[in-house]
Amino acid sequence: VMPQPMIETEAVVVQQGTIVKAQARGAANGAPGRVSYEDIGGLGKELQRIREMIELPLKYPAVFDRLGVEPPKGVLLYGPPGTGKTLIARVVAAETNAFFSIINGPEIVNSVYGKSEALLRDVFQEAQRRAPSIIFIDELDALAAKRENSGELERRIVGQLLTLMDGMASRGQVVVIGATNQPNTLDPALRRPGRFDREIGLRVPDVRARTEILRIHSKDAALANDIDFARLAQLTPGFVGADLEALCREAAMIALRRVLPHIDYQRGYIPYETLVNLNITMADFQAALREIEPSTTREVYVEVSETSWDDIGGLAKTKDLLTEGVEWPLRFPEVYANVKAEPPRGVLLSGPPGSGKTLIARALANQCEANFISIKGPELLSKWVGEAEKGIREVFRHAKQAAPCIVFFDELDSLAPRRSGDMDRNYSNGVIAQLLTEMDGIEGREGVIVLAATNRPELIDPALLRPGRFDLVVELEYPNEEERQAIFAVHIRGKAIAPDVTVEELASLTPGRSGADIEAICRRAALLALREWIAPKIAMTRVQVTETTEEEGPTSLKESEQSQETGASPVLPAIHFMIRPEHFARAIDEQRERYAVQEEAEESINKQAAGRQRLIEMAANMDGSGRPPLRGFRLWLARLFGLVPRED
Repeated sequence: VMPQPMIETEAVVVQQGTIVKAQARGAANGAPGRVSYEDIGGLGKELQRIREMIELPLKYPAVFDRLGVEPPKGVLLYGPPGTGKTLIARVVAAETNAFFSIINGPEIVNSVYGKSEALLRDVFQEAQRRAPSIIFIDELDALAAKRENSGELERRIVGQLLTLMDGMASRGQVVVIGATNQPNTLDPALRRPGRFDREIGLRVPDVRARTEILRIHSKDAALANDIDFARLAQLTPGFVGADLEALCREAAMIALRRVLPHIDYQRGYIPYETLVNLNITMADFQAALREIEPSTTREVYVEVSETSWDDIGGLAKTKDLLTEGVEWPLRFPEVYANVKAEPPRGVLLSGPPGSGKTLIARALANQCEANFISIKGPELLSKWVGEAEKGIREVFRHAKQAAPCIVFFDELDSLAPRRSGDMDRNYSNGVIAQLLTEMDGIEGREGVIVLAATNRPELIDPALLRPGRFDLVVELEYPNEEERQAIFAVHIRGKAIAPDVTVEELASLTPGRSGADIEAICRRAALLALREWIAPKIAMTRVQVTETTEEEGPTSLKESEQSQETGASPVLPAIHFMIRPEHFARAIDEQRERYAVQEEAEESINKQAAGRQRLIEMAANMDGSGRPPLRGFRLWLARLFGLVPRED
């Protein structure tokens, strides 16, 4: 009997009542599936350059012979982990039908003398014999670090690699692709022309690239109709391709967990209704976002601001200035490049405490759809030499990876005070110098803008305030009455406000108050209204519990506790709850009294400081006898403060 051929069906009809059996399936022959350029998203320009330098010489060597141009021997791909360096090398090899050989840098390092060099020679000889071929060296920095910082073994490996690349005869038919996320640690001899002729940087994908990558990784998934890839891309700042792939995989697992109770493992089948209704929803992706952390931003917190311009009352001129100076350059960089207009590298927000500097910075990041890195000035300061400078370098490095990004330095005066010749201030001199260097280098950091805030601009080092660094200085003042009305409208929005409460009346009662003060007034008024509304109901419930206990006689301790718990947490319908004008009036009066106490304390401190200064001046004016003109109580105070020596 002739054996019947196995027919692999590519499509089946699933109807109600069909039993679908669960069966594990592995890759055929243990080989991975074929990859193509369609599997790479968000790297259009980089792929074009790679195809020109690698695919064209391998497929059409006659073109280079005709032009008399030698194709590159090596291409260096650098960028953060997960950006697709290995995937690009595999795709190029698959598209060119070239022999593909992988060298993992850490694996080839062998302590046996000469073993590592022999392994390298074997790989290159095999590639020459099976040309056209591609040699991919992953983690090149582990294999070819700078020789002045390496041991004898590492120096021998670097020397062997240089010799092998110089000895490649079939130029164009054997291409070496190196990958690293630390290009500055490589030995300089590798990066000269004739070895790694070209260097291509792979950046962290922006919003458009992330949208494309998410679509690629979800193209074979069963997706619900509510999936919004554009919104998901906005929620994933700092995510690289590998992170987005993990996000899609985690979302699928979350969807799978919903149907796990309906799967019968013993009988080995999945109900038809369960299979048909199994899909990935937007809620699954949002839940997966809480589980997946972006790999490029784990060392510094990069956030997407949820604050918008609508959350800021007034400040119309300030919003216009920041829109022109920050939002337009981030949204339309190509327009600025075409007209050769240089956008500001930095913007300084100056104003009194509570004027909304930090809030404006967050709203601006949201308006620009940019990532937001917030740094408090004192956070970077360290007692260890060089640590603060290193922190500044890391902040700008992460900002570049998360571009478009706004770096916000709060309390800049504490981080970059005026420099002086005082040796005790040398630490701040180094910090300022590093900050100046990073801001001068922002030209190469497309999509990074520095914002800073201070309420003491006169204390900041003048070198930071010159044009070319903080080009735009925005002064924030206390809001006028019209702006206070807008601020009150923002903070009472959505609250249960009595009809006779008007923002015009509230604004007229709060002259000289900042936006933070107005927010505090609204919050305090709400708490006062809650106290007035809840307290009688709590008291009434306690009275009822007490009366019931007296009528029923003694109860057990457990029953008493339960009754107290029941009485302490009554269900209070919020239908008649209102924040009335008297609540706002009390909140305004409380704030006025608190400021009066603070002003009295500050005035007392200033008087004490002035008195001590007068004593210092009098102690410095010696009379003819060499003694200060101090008598009685003033002399006693001067001795108490150590301004004049005590008499034995």
